[in-house]
Amino acid sequence: MQKSIPLEPGKYYHIYNRGNNRENIFFEERNYHYFLRLYAKYIEPVADTFAYCLMRNHFHVLVRIKQTFGVSETPKVLDSAIVLQHFSNFFNSYAKAINKAYHRSGALFQKKFGRIEVASNRYFLALIHYIHFNPQKHGFVDDFRTYPYSSYSAILSTRPTRLKRDEVLGWFGSLDRFASFHQAQTDDKLIQGWIAGEEE
Repeated sequence: MQKSIPLEPGKYYHIYNRGNNRENIFFEERNYHYFLRLYAKYIEPVADTFAYCLMRNHFHVLVRIKQTFGVSETPKVLDSAIVLQHFSNFFNSYAKAINKAYHRSGALFQKKFGRIEVASNRYFLALIHYIHFNPQKHGFVDDFRTYPYSSYSAILSTRPTRLKRDEVLGWFGSLDRFASFHQAQTDDKLIQGWIAGEEE
C-alpha cells in the first residue's frame, strides 16, 4: 500500500499516479492538454516543475514544493496539508471532467498518488532520464525524443516554458550534457526499486 508521506516545502519529489485498475486516464490528444492546463492552475502555485511525462494510463512529474504561495505582500506559508489539498483538487477536477466527457463514473485514478522524496543528485539525474525515457520503454514510440507529451523537447528548446529549465540544465552542467546523458544507459532498477518499495 502507498505510504502517505508528507510533501514538505523546499523538498524535491517524484510524483506519479496511474489509472484505477491500470485503466487509461488519457483517451485522446485534447486530454493531455487539458491535464496540463489544470496542472498549471492547481499545482504551479505550490510546486516548481522540473520534468514530466504523460502516458495513456499513468504519468510522472519531478517537482520541488514551494515555501510560500500567493502574490500579495504577505504570501501564505505552505505546509504539507495545503499542498496535498492542491493535488487532491487537481486530480478531482480532472477526473470529473473526464467522467462527464466520456459518460463514465467511478474513480479515474488509483486512490493514493505516489510520492517519493528525491534526496540525492544521483536520483535527480537518473529520475529525469527515467521520466523522459518512459514512452520508449513502454513502446509508445521508437524514440523517446519524438514523444509529444513530455518535458524533454521543452528543456532543449529556447521557447518560453513554465518548467525550471535553467535549473535542470544547471544540474547537468550544460544543454549538451543534458542531451548526451539521455543517450547513455542508466540504471532504471534504481528508480524502479524506489517505486516498488513505495507500492508494497
